[in-house]
Amino acid sequence: MIRDSTVKQRKGVSKLDTEVSVKKGELIERALRRLKKKLDKEGTLKELRNRRHYEKPSEVKRREAKQHRH
Repeated sequence: MIRDSTVKQRKGVSKLDTEVSVKKGELIERALRRLKKKLDKEGTLKELRNRRHYEKPSEVKRREAKQHRH
């Protein structure tokens, strides 16, 4: 069963729901590759990395301005 990723927020805590089912006889490496591609496409990993540490609003503006320039 494959479900789309959803982010559920409850009292400031977010939960990620991304699933990839492993078919009978399928290699785990192949299923992991599908999961990584799905997470990358959704931007989930990028979002998690950005939220690891608090970023001041001025830092956010500076980073976004730098991204738009390049």
